[in-house]
Amino acid sequence: MGDSDETESPPLEIPEVTLDRESLEATARSNTGLSDFGDESDYGEGLDRLLDSLANEARLNAIGRIIAFYDLLRHLENRLTVTEDWKRHPEMGDVKVVKPLFVVGLPRTGSTILHDLIAQDPANRVPLTWECHRPSPPPERATYDTDPRIAECQAHIDETSGALIPEFKAIHPMGALMAQECVMLQAFDFKSIIFANQYRIPGYEAWVESTDLGSVYSTHRRQLQHMQWRCPGERWVLKSVGHLWGLDEIFATYPDARVVMTHRDPLKLIASHCSLVSMACSMGSDQVSREEIGRMWGGSWETAMRKGVEFRASGKVDESRFFDMHFSELVSDQVGMVERIYEHLDMDLDDDAKDRMQSFIADNPQGKHGKHSYTLEEFGLDPAAERERYRFYQDHYGVVEEG
Repeated sequence: MGDSDETESPPLEIPEVTLDRESLEATARSNTGLSDFGDESDYGEGLDRLLDSLANEARLNAIGRIIAFYDLLRHLENRLTVTEDWKRHPEMGDVKVVKPLFVVGLPRTGSTILHDLIAQDPANRVPLTWECHRPSPPPERATYDTDPRIAECQAHIDETSGALIPEFKAIHPMGALMAQECVMLQAFDFKSIIFANQYRIPGYEAWVESTDLGSVYSTHRRQLQHMQWRCPGERWVLKSVGHLWGLDEIFATYPDARVVMTHRDPLKLIASHCSLVSMACSMGSDQVSREEIGRMWGGSWETAMRKGVEFRASGKVDESRFFDMHFSELVSDQVGMVERIYEHLDMDLDDDAKDRMQSFIADNPQGKHGKHSYTLEEFGLDPAAERERYRFYQDHYGVVEEG
C-alpha cells in the first residue's frame, strides 16, 4: 500500500462506570451539592431492585452500562433538586389539582396522538418532555417556551435514541416540546414500566406490576403541584399505559379524576409494542431476544387488560367518569373524537382550540417519520393463539379486529 494522507481514527474509548447505588448517589450529591433524596421508603427498594435486574438480567454491553448509569443518575439528581425545591417552597403543597383527565390504555392504541391533540387546547396543562427530564427549578409561565432546559433535553434525545437508532422516530416520535407520559414521572420513585421498555429486566418489571403503587401516585401529585405552581392551567391532561396497573390509586389520589380509555385490536398493539421494546433494548445490549420480548410483554399486557376490565366491572367509580375511545374512530375523525370526549366529560372546547388541533394534525401527518413494520411471528407469537388469549378484552369493550 502506498502512502496516504488519511490516518486511521483511534478506537472509541468507552469510560468505565460503576453501576451501583453507592456510586450513583455519591455522583448525584457531588454534581448537585445536595444530600437529601427525600423519603428513602419511596424510592430505595425500587432503585435496589432495578440495579439488581440491570446487573443480573439486562445483558448490557459497555454502551448500555453508560446509558443506564446516566439515566439513573439524572433521576437521582432530580430527586435531590426537587426535594430542595419543596424545602424552600412548602407553599407548593397548597396548589390544587382539580379534575385531572387521564388517558389510559394499552400501547399503540392512539393514546399518544390523542394526548398531543388535547394538549393543543390552551386551557389544558400537560407535562412536556423537557420539564419531566429536568423538573427543577419549577417552570415559570413567562419563560415556559424559552427555558434553556428545552435545548438541553432536545440535545439529549438527539444524542441518545436519535443518534443510536434514528428509525426509532417512526415508532414513537420524541421531542423536548412534546407531551410526555407519566411513566417518566413515575421513574422519580424508580417504580415505572419505562425501564423495562429500555432494558431486559423481567424481574424488576414483575415487581413493578405487583407492588403497591400508593406512594407513586402520592409523589405523582406532588410533581404536578411542583410543575403547576408557577405555570398553571385549568386542568391537567395526563397519559400512560402504566396507569392500567394503578386505577385504584388514581382515584384514591384524585377523587374527581376522569379517564379516557383507549382501545385497539390487541394483535396490532402487541406486535407494535414488542417492536418498539426490541429496538430500544438494542441501544444497550448485543443480546436481544425477540421471542423473550414477545413472551414477557404478551403476559404483561394480558394482566393489564384484565386489571382494567376488573376495575371497571367493580363499580368502584361511576361509568360516567369514563369514556371509551376506539382507535378506528379516532383515525376517521380526530378532532371529532376530541369533541365527543369533551362533551361526555362536560368540558368546554372552543373554536381556537379546535383550530390548533387541526393545525397540529396538518403538521404531523401519519408516517411523517417513516413507516413502522412488524409482525407477531417475529416475536414468536402465534396469531390464532393470541386472538383467543385476548378474546375477553375484545368482547368486554367491543373491540373490532383489524385487517
